[in-house]
Amino acid sequence: MDYFNYNGKIYKADTPVIGADSRGLRYGDGVFETLKIKMGKLILANEHFARLWKGRDPADIRARMQELHAFTAGNSTIKSAFDMALYDLAAKNQNQPLYKYLGGIKRSVETDMTIGIGSPEDMTSIAIKYKQQGASILKIKLGKKPETDIERISQIRKAVGDTMKIRIDANQGWTFEEAIYCLNEMSDLDIEFCEQPMRTWYDDYLPELRNKTSIKIMADESCYNHHDARKLIKSNACDLINIKFAKSGGINEGLEIHKIANDSAIPCMIGSMLESRIALSANLHFAYACPNIKFFDLDTC
Repeated sequence: MDYFNYNGKIYKADTPVIGADSRGLRYGDGVFETLKIKMGKLILANEHFARLWKGRDPADIRARMQELHAFTAGNSTIKSAFDMALYDLAAKNQNQPLYKYLGGIKRSVETDMTIGIGSPEDMTSIAIKYKQQGASILKIKLGKKPETDIERISQIRKAVGDTMKIRIDANQGWTFEEAIYCLNEMSDLDIEFCEQPMRTWYDDYLPELRNKTSIKIMADESCYNHHDARKLIKSNACDLINIKFAKSGGINEGLEIHKIANDSAIPCMIGSMLESRIALSANLHFAYACPNIKFFDLDTC
Protein backbone atom coordinates (compact mmCIF):
# COMPACT_ATOMS: atom_id res chain seq x y z
CA MET A 1 0.00 0.00 0.00
CA ASP A 2 1.38 3.45 -0.95
CA TYR A 3 1.05 6.49 1.31
CA PHE A 4 2.00 10.15 1.59
CA ASN A 5 2.40 12.37 4.63
CA TYR A 6 0.52 15.59 5.24
CA ASN A 7 0.79 17.60 8.46
CA GLY A 8 1.91 14.64 10.51
CA LYS A 9 -0.84 12.30 9.22
CA ILE A 10 -0.48 9.46 6.74
CA TYR A 11 -2.90 9.36 3.80
CA LYS A 12 -3.47 6.57 1.26
CA ALA A 13 -2.36 7.51 -2.26
CA ASP A 14 -2.23 5.92 -5.69
CA THR A 15 1.51 6.54 -5.86
CA PRO A 16 4.06 7.35 -3.16
CA VAL A 17 5.38 10.84 -2.53
CA ILE A 18 8.97 9.75 -3.09
CA GLY A 19 8.93 6.20 -1.78
CA ALA A 20 10.12 4.34 1.28
CA ASP A 21 12.82 1.89 2.27
CA SER A 22 13.58 -0.28 5.28
CA ARG A 23 13.89 2.84 7.44
CA GLY A 24 10.36 3.98 6.64
CA LEU A 25 8.60 6.82 4.87
CA ARG A 26 10.33 10.04 3.91
CA TYR A 27 8.50 12.92 5.50
CA GLY A 28 7.55 16.38 4.34
CA ASP A 29 5.05 18.87 5.71
CA GLY A 30 3.09 21.85 4.45
CA VAL A 31 0.77 24.28 6.19
CA PHE A 32 -2.88 24.05 5.11
CA GLU A 33 -3.81 27.26 3.25
CA THR A 34 -7.43 27.50 4.37
CA LEU A 35 -8.38 30.45 2.18
CA LYS A 36 -6.67 29.20 -0.96
CA ILE A 37 -7.15 25.46 -1.21
CA LYS A 38 -9.54 22.93 0.24
CA MET A 39 -8.32 19.63 1.64
CA GLY A 40 -9.68 17.66 -1.32
CA LYS A 41 -7.68 19.78 -3.74
CA LEU A 42 -4.61 19.45 -1.51
CA ILE A 43 -4.85 15.67 -1.61
CA LEU A 44 -5.35 15.83 -5.37
CA ALA A 45 -2.20 17.95 -5.71
CA ASN A 46 -0.33 15.35 -3.65
CA GLU A 47 -1.42 12.62 -6.02
CA HIS A 48 -0.49 14.59 -9.14
CA PHE A 49 2.92 15.52 -7.77
CA ALA A 50 3.60 11.95 -6.69
CA ARG A 51 2.79 10.67 -10.19
CA LEU A 52 5.21 13.19 -11.71
CA TRP A 53 8.03 11.76 -9.63
CA LYS A 54 7.28 8.07 -10.00
CA GLY A 55 10.42 6.35 -11.24
CA ARG A 56 12.49 9.56 -11.11
CA ASP A 57 15.77 10.07 -9.25
CA PRO A 58 15.00 11.68 -5.85
CA ALA A 59 18.65 12.67 -5.42
CA ASP A 60 18.33 15.31 -8.15
CA ILE A 61 16.36 17.70 -5.95
CA ARG A 62 16.61 20.73 -8.21
CA ALA A 63 15.25 18.79 -11.19
CA ARG A 64 12.42 17.26 -9.16
CA MET A 65 11.33 20.64 -7.85
CA GLN A 66 11.53 22.17 -11.34
CA GLU A 67 9.09 19.48 -12.50
CA LEU A 68 6.59 20.67 -9.90
CA HIS A 69 7.08 24.30 -10.93
CA ALA A 70 6.55 23.38 -14.58
CA PHE A 71 3.41 21.44 -13.70
CA THR A 72 1.77 24.28 -11.77
CA ALA A 73 2.61 27.80 -10.67
CA GLY A 74 2.36 28.82 -7.03
CA ASN A 75 1.10 26.18 -4.58
CA SER A 76 4.24 26.77 -2.56
CA THR A 77 2.97 25.19 0.64
CA ILE A 78 2.33 21.75 -0.87
CA LYS A 79 5.57 22.01 -2.84
CA SER A 80 7.39 22.62 0.43
CA ALA A 81 6.14 19.28 1.77
CA PHE A 82 7.58 17.44 -1.23
CA ASP A 83 10.81 19.43 -1.03
CA MET A 84 11.26 18.50 2.65
CA ALA A 85 10.67 14.84 1.85
CA LEU A 86 13.43 14.91 -0.78
CA TYR A 87 15.89 16.50 1.62
CA ASP A 88 14.88 14.05 4.35
CA LEU A 89 15.63 11.16 2.01
CA ALA A 90 18.94 12.65 0.83
CA ALA A 91 20.21 13.28 4.36
CA LYS A 92 19.19 9.85 5.62
CA ASN A 93 20.85 8.17 2.64
CA GLN A 94 24.05 9.88 3.77
CA ASN A 95 23.41 8.81 7.38
CA GLN A 96 23.51 12.45 8.42
CA PRO A 97 21.13 14.82 10.16
CA LEU A 98 19.81 17.36 7.68
CA TYR A 99 21.87 20.28 8.98
CA LYS A 100 25.10 18.33 8.43
CA TYR A 101 23.98 17.26 4.97
CA LEU A 102 23.48 20.96 4.21
CA GLY A 103 26.94 21.78 5.56
CA GLY A 104 25.82 23.36 8.83
CA ILE A 105 26.75 23.12 12.48
CA LYS A 106 24.65 23.40 15.61
CA ARG A 107 24.48 26.80 17.26
CA SER A 108 22.44 28.61 19.85
CA VAL A 109 18.96 29.55 18.59
CA GLU A 110 16.33 31.56 20.44
CA THR A 111 12.86 32.03 19.02
CA ASP A 112 10.64 34.99 19.61
CA MET A 113 7.20 34.56 21.17
CA THR A 114 4.34 35.94 19.09
CA ILE A 115 1.46 37.98 20.50
CA GLY A 116 -1.60 38.17 18.27
CA ILE A 117 -3.83 41.18 17.76
CA GLY A 118 -6.03 42.07 20.71
CA SER A 119 -6.72 44.96 23.02
CA PRO A 120 -3.63 46.78 24.31
CA GLU A 121 -4.44 45.50 27.80
CA ASP A 122 -4.81 41.86 26.78
CA MET A 123 -1.66 41.94 24.67
CA THR A 124 0.27 43.51 27.53
CA SER A 125 -0.88 40.77 29.89
CA ILE A 126 0.41 38.13 27.48
CA ALA A 127 3.72 39.96 27.17
CA ILE A 128 4.13 39.99 30.94
CA LYS A 129 3.34 36.26 31.06
CA TYR A 130 5.99 35.49 28.44
CA LYS A 131 8.56 37.54 30.34
CA GLN A 132 7.75 35.67 33.55
CA GLN A 133 8.22 32.39 31.68
CA GLY A 134 11.72 33.42 30.64
CA ALA A 135 11.20 34.67 27.09
CA SER A 136 13.44 37.53 26.02
CA ILE A 137 12.11 38.31 22.51
CA LEU A 138 8.56 39.33 21.61
CA LYS A 139 6.99 39.55 18.18
CA ILE A 140 3.93 41.80 18.30
CA LYS A 141 1.24 41.62 15.64
CA LEU A 142 -0.07 45.00 14.50
CA GLY A 143 -1.61 46.46 11.36
CA LYS A 144 -4.94 47.84 12.57
CA LYS A 145 -5.79 51.42 13.54
CA PRO A 146 -2.53 53.37 13.86
CA GLU A 147 -3.32 55.05 17.18
CA THR A 148 -4.31 51.72 18.75
CA ASP A 149 -1.20 50.03 17.34
CA ILE A 150 0.97 52.71 18.89
CA GLU A 151 -0.84 52.27 22.20
CA ARG A 152 -0.31 48.51 22.04
CA ILE A 153 3.44 48.84 21.71
CA SER A 154 3.71 51.68 24.22
CA GLN A 155 1.91 49.67 26.91
CA ILE A 156 3.89 46.52 26.19
CA ARG A 157 7.25 48.29 26.28
CA LYS A 158 6.36 50.01 29.53
CA ALA A 159 5.24 46.71 31.09
CA VAL A 160 8.22 44.54 30.08
CA GLY A 161 10.93 47.14 30.50
CA ASP A 162 14.03 47.70 28.41
CA THR A 163 15.58 44.23 28.62
CA MET A 164 13.21 42.40 26.25
CA LYS A 165 13.63 42.69 22.51
CA ILE A 166 10.47 43.74 20.69
CA ARG A 167 9.91 43.24 16.99
CA ILE A 168 6.65 44.09 15.25
CA ASP A 169 4.72 42.60 12.34
CA ALA A 170 2.14 44.81 10.66
CA ASN A 171 1.00 41.95 8.41
CA GLN A 172 0.55 44.30 5.43
CA GLY A 173 -2.00 46.26 7.45
CA TRP A 174 -0.83 49.86 7.02
CA THR A 175 -0.98 52.28 4.14
CA PHE A 176 2.21 54.10 3.19
CA GLU A 177 1.18 57.17 5.21
CA GLU A 178 0.15 55.06 8.20
CA ALA A 179 3.45 53.17 8.11
CA ILE A 180 5.44 56.40 8.22
CA TYR A 181 3.32 57.72 11.08
CA CYS A 182 3.40 54.53 13.17
CA LEU A 183 7.09 53.80 12.75
CA ASN A 184 8.11 57.35 13.59
CA GLU A 185 5.83 57.39 16.65
CA MET A 186 7.46 54.13 17.80
CA SER A 187 11.01 55.25 17.10
CA ASP A 188 11.83 55.77 20.78
CA LEU A 189 10.43 52.39 21.89
CA ASP A 190 13.48 50.35 20.87
CA ILE A 191 11.83 48.31 18.12
CA GLU A 192 14.20 45.75 16.59
CA PHE A 193 12.47 45.77 13.20
CA CYS A 194 9.08 45.98 11.50
CA GLU A 195 7.95 43.06 9.38
CA GLN A 196 5.89 43.70 6.22
CA PRO A 197 4.41 47.13 7.04
CA MET A 198 2.39 47.47 3.81
CA ARG A 199 0.66 45.38 1.15
CA THR A 200 2.97 43.94 -1.48
CA TRP A 201 1.56 46.20 -4.18
CA TYR A 202 3.26 49.06 -2.30
CA ASP A 203 6.72 47.47 -2.57
CA ASP A 204 7.82 50.39 -4.73
CA TYR A 205 7.21 52.64 -1.71
CA LEU A 206 9.52 50.65 0.57
CA PRO A 207 12.73 52.55 -0.32
CA GLU A 208 11.04 55.86 0.52
CA LEU A 209 9.61 54.39 3.73
CA ARG A 210 13.12 53.39 4.79
CA ASN A 211 14.36 56.90 4.08
CA LYS A 212 11.60 58.50 6.17
CA THR A 213 11.79 56.17 9.19
CA SER A 214 14.53 54.73 11.38
CA ILE A 215 13.12 51.29 12.27
CA LYS A 216 14.51 48.50 10.09
CA ILE A 217 12.15 46.94 7.55
CA MET A 218 11.85 43.18 7.07
CA ALA A 219 10.27 41.82 3.87
CA ASP A 220 7.94 38.87 4.41
CA GLU A 221 5.05 38.53 1.95
CA SER A 222 7.08 40.68 -0.45
CA CYS A 223 9.66 37.89 -0.75
CA TYR A 224 8.51 34.45 -1.93
CA ASN A 225 11.57 33.48 -3.98
CA HIS A 226 15.11 34.50 -4.82
CA HIS A 227 13.91 36.71 -7.68
CA ASP A 228 11.85 38.70 -5.17
CA ALA A 229 14.90 38.90 -2.90
CA ARG A 230 17.08 40.16 -5.75
CA LYS A 231 14.61 42.88 -6.73
CA LEU A 232 14.05 44.02 -3.14
CA ILE A 233 17.76 44.23 -2.42
CA LYS A 234 18.61 45.92 -5.71
CA SER A 235 16.00 48.62 -5.07
CA ASN A 236 17.10 49.14 -1.43
CA ALA A 237 13.59 48.19 -0.33
CA CYS A 238 14.42 46.27 2.86
CA ASP A 239 16.98 45.79 5.60
CA LEU A 240 16.04 42.16 6.36
CA ILE A 241 14.24 39.20 4.75
CA ASN A 242 11.97 36.58 6.30
CA ILE A 243 12.34 33.11 4.74
CA LYS A 244 9.40 30.73 5.15
CA PHE A 245 9.18 27.36 3.45
CA ALA A 246 5.43 27.78 2.93
CA LYS A 247 6.31 30.81 0.79
CA SER A 248 9.49 29.61 -0.90
CA GLY A 249 8.22 26.12 -1.64
CA GLY A 250 10.78 24.51 0.61
CA ILE A 251 14.45 24.25 1.43
CA ASN A 252 15.79 24.35 -2.12
CA GLU A 253 14.44 27.82 -2.89
CA GLY A 254 15.07 28.94 0.68
CA LEU A 255 18.78 28.29 0.13
CA GLU A 256 18.68 30.45 -2.99
CA ILE A 257 17.07 33.32 -1.09
CA HIS A 258 19.63 32.96 1.69
CA LYS A 259 22.54 33.04 -0.76
CA ILE A 260 21.40 36.25 -2.45
CA ALA A 261 20.72 37.91 0.89
CA ASN A 262 24.03 36.74 2.35
CA ASP A 263 25.97 38.00 -0.67
CA SER A 264 24.38 41.41 -0.15
CA ALA A 265 24.82 41.47 3.65
CA ILE A 266 21.05 41.38 4.24
CA PRO A 267 20.37 39.32 7.39
CA CYS A 268 17.49 36.85 7.31
CA MET A 269 14.93 35.34 9.65
CA ILE A 270 13.58 31.80 9.47
CA GLY A 271 9.84 31.98 9.98
CA SER A 272 7.00 29.51 10.31
CA MET A 273 3.30 29.34 9.47
CA LEU A 274 1.58 27.01 11.93
CA GLU A 275 3.24 23.90 10.49
CA SER A 276 3.68 20.70 12.46
CA ARG A 277 6.90 19.64 14.17
CA ILE A 278 8.05 18.07 10.91
CA ALA A 279 8.37 21.47 9.24
CA LEU A 280 9.58 23.07 12.45
CA SER A 281 12.45 20.56 12.56
CA ALA A 282 13.30 21.36 8.94
CA ASN A 283 13.30 25.08 9.81
CA LEU A 284 15.78 24.52 12.62
CA HIS A 285 18.11 22.38 10.51
CA PHE A 286 17.97 25.04 7.80
CA ALA A 287 18.92 27.70 10.36
CA TYR A 288 21.91 25.61 11.51
CA ALA A 289 23.07 25.41 7.89
CA CYS A 290 22.59 29.10 7.05
CA PRO A 291 24.81 31.44 9.09
CA ASN A 292 23.05 34.53 7.74
CA ILE A 293 19.87 33.46 9.54
CA LYS A 294 20.11 35.91 12.45
CA PHE A 295 16.49 35.90 13.67
CA PHE A 296 14.21 33.00 14.57
CA ASP A 297 10.41 32.96 14.56
CA LEU A 298 9.77 29.32 15.44
CA ASP A 299 7.00 29.35 18.03
CA THR A 300 4.70 27.54 15.62
CA CYS A 301 3.78 24.50 17.76
